[in-house]
Amino acid sequence: MSLLIALIVGLFAGMIARAIIPGTQKLGCIGTSVLGIVGSVVGGTLWNVLTGNGLDFTKAGFLGSILGAVIVLMVAKKLGRFAD
Repeated sequence: MSLLIALIVGLFAGMIARAIIPGTQKLGCIGTSVLGIVGSVVGGTLWNVLTGNGLDFTKAGFLGSILGAVIVLMVAKKLGRFAD
C-alpha cells in the first residue's frame, strides 16, 4: 500500500514541478511519477543535510517532494536532458 501512495504522491509532485518549471518536458505519466519519487528522495536528503541529521536517504513530505522534483528538473534541463 505504501508503494501505491508513493506513486500517487510522486505523480502529483512531478506534475506540480513540471508546472512550475517553464518549457516543455517530454515525460509521460510514468516519467512524471519517477520525477516526483526521485524529487522526494532529493528533498528528504536535502532537508536532513540542512537540519544536521546527516546524509540520510529518506522520503520527504509533499512539499519536500515538490521542491526536490523542481531541483531534479532544473538539473536535468541544465544538463541538456530537455530541450525547450
